Amino acid sequence: MSDNLVHLLPDAIANQIAAGEVIQRPASVVKELVENAVDSGASRIDLIIKDSGKTLIQVVDDGCGMSETDARMSLERHATSKLRTADDLFNLRTMGFRGEALASIVAVAQLEMKTRRAPDELGTRLLVEGSEIKVQEPIATPPGTSIAVRNLFFNVPARRQFLKSDSVELRHIRDEFTRIALANSEIRFDLYVNDRLDLSLPAGKLRQRIVQVFGKKYDTLLVPIEEDTDVLAISGFVGKPEAARKSRVGQFFFINNRFIKSSYLHHAVVNAYDELLPKDTYPFYCIYLDIDPGRIDVNVHPTKQEIKFDNERIIYNYLKATIRHGLGRASIMPSIDFEADNFFSPSRTSIRSAPQAVDEGEALPSKMNPDYRASSGGNSAATGMSADEASRHARNLRNWQKLYEGLGSVEGPATGDAPPELDFSVDATDEGELLPSRMSQEADETPMEKVDRAPFQLHRRYIVSSIKSGWLLIDQQAAHQRILFEGFLNNLRNTPAASQQSLFPQTLELPHADADMMMTILPDLQSLGFDIEAFGGNSFIVRGVPAELAEENNEKELLEQLLEQFKQNVDMESDGHTRLARALARSGAIRPGQSLGEAEMRSLIDRLFACEQPRLAPNGRKCFVEYELDEVARRFES
Repeated sequence: MSDNLVHLLPDAIANQIAAGEVIQRPASVVKELVENAVDSGASRIDLIIKDSGKTLIQVVDDGCGMSETDARMSLERHATSKLRTADDLFNLRTMGFRGEALASIVAVAQLEMKTRRAPDELGTRLLVEGSEIKVQEPIATPPGTSIAVRNLFFNVPARRQFLKSDSVELRHIRDEFTRIALANSEIRFDLYVNDRLDLSLPAGKLRQRIVQVFGKKYDTLLVPIEEDTDVLAISGFVGKPEAARKSRVGQFFFINNRFIKSSYLHHAVVNAYDELLPKDTYPFYCIYLDIDPGRIDVNVHPTKQEIKFDNERIIYNYLKATIRHGLGRASIMPSIDFEADNFFSPSRTSIRSAPQAVDEGEALPSKMNPDYRASSGGNSAATGMSADEASRHARNLRNWQKLYEGLGSVEGPATGDAPPELDFSVDATDEGELLPSRMSQEADETPMEKVDRAPFQLHRRYIVSSIKSGWLLIDQQAAHQRILFEGFLNNLRNTPAASQQSLFPQTLELPHADADMMMTILPDLQSLGFDIEAFGGNSFIVRGVPAELAEENNEKELLEQLLEQFKQNVDMESDGHTRLARALARSGAIRPGQSLGEAEMRSLIDRLFACEQPRLAPNGRKCFVEYELDEVARRFES
């Protein structure tokens, strides 16, 4: 046995290990090649993708090109034109500088390079495979550089095996392409996917580039910001509050034209909006910071998307003040709605919750009692319902536990009458007026212990309902998500759902990445009951929604939320149908704070316990908690 255990790795293995830090997926190749094209001074850059980058990634630019020697040297590790001394690291304004991009790519792929400088008559063609140069020859080619990367990870099958689906990898490619395009609006960018022009971004101003990427509706939603100080220069656009979205999509920071991620600076942006943003939403912004390279460190992470500042606090304050100044100049202030229900009162209350006299023969609001019949009897004026209604209502209360046969059934007569919708959010004053007459009328018919079996809402978030052993506290949102999830999943796997047609079809315009995702899931959406068709470009016509969601007032908002949920819902163990059903259930479920009538609560509970898994929502949250009477009794013991 040899005493020497430590030895040098072969170059091929060492290069593959080093490449793993830089080239993690096809989007990594796109980032490195397109950034090199930007550094070359190109005015036009074409990106050509096949099979989501697994078969081909090609970048063609009209930049400065390279000589034969430079082309050969660019493939060596740590060969760069950006650095001469260590001090140059602190004065960088270019994208690439480490000399690892091409060297890392050729270690795990087959690369073909064609390049020529404008003064040269002929260019150079290089064919490289696994870091080994197979061909080097002169060639007639236009000025600039064309680099084609084929069969990525052909010699690292384990890495290729763990790539995501084509749609996911293509989305990452588009993200990288979009970031670089937003940072360089003076350059024309064209993206071709599987021999089809997927996205064309002509050179222009930043505002035009944002509209090209995210859609025409953003043209009226952008607020310009600009500030020039001794420390840094800030420019770009932030979105008006109505441009806010449910997820952190559409948020871009660029430091010296380099895309970065910074939760610290993001906090400054959100803080600048103060209370202008709708609850649980994030602002849109595309912000450029120009700062002395000596005050930042861009070499913190291999992707160079994390940056360290010498004084983050100053930048935070400048950024926050600049955004507030921009919003102020745009006269974006919290508006007062004088027609809102709650303008004159601190809490939103309906007419039904205010104690008032009811004239004889005057019909009450239909939402309160759809079965109401006007009567001249004194009891109807005092109690708000006729004697027949009161009797029928009492029977319904007694028979409530019929819905809980699975949890603890009770015997009782069946009722054929539909329960009236009641508002349980009444003031104590109302109870004082209504209960005495109702109790005197129903004393012989309705025992007191039976009344508490009717469900009621707690803070418009939970439903409280009696069962034989105690009572249930039901999360109305989680319960509705479970109901919708199982229904949508059944529609996707078995029977297509019915569609509720809209009286006025709506046009939905999406950002390019979202439009591509919509096209991917469109057949499944149609199975769920959505009547949607492509309308050219990134536009879609929405003619109908699932009957289950017919009460949604804004189909566009529902679909936008669905796409956001679908993008965030990355569960490797779930198939596409499960992910889509879960995302749609979260988007279409009732929200906390939504008032429910008694009939709606009865229906929700009944449908919940008809589900295969009623205890848990699709995200794993409990749908209800059960409380035993003994547990309640112990609370009162001394």
